[in-house]
Amino acid sequence: MHTQQSANLDKRESGNLIGSDKVEGTDVYRSNGDHIGNIDRVMIDKYSGKVAYAVMSFGGILGMGKDRYPVPWSMLTYSENLGGYQLDITEQQLKGAPSFSDGQDWQFADRAGERALFDYYGAPPYW
Repeated sequence: MHTQQSANLDKRESGNLIGSDKVEGTDVYRSNGDHIGNIDRVMIDKYSGKVAYAVMSFGGILGMGKDRYPVPWSMLTYSENLGGYQLDITEQQLKGAPSFSDGQDWQFADRAGERALFDYYGAPPYW
């Protein structure tokens, strides 16, 4: 039975738009196709509505012990072929990237931390 509510939920992706719940959990790959991790969450500026960055996670067992890497949204490119996002980053860049582990907090409201994040990736800030 296909109700109106389930029909609306099916519209989580339409044209160039995608629902945030559909982005979370999406795979992230290097430009060579190697799997890096998954999108854990998307951070949106609540005043401008701009997507600031995605928090990518990888590692851990059964969702525990994961490392999380905030990545400027502008660094991610959706790949139809891979069915996920592509991030042009080397293994060495990823190892040195700003990150946090389970039990640690990323300073989401700290503009200095955000600036350091965008500077690390050489990406223009969203603000």
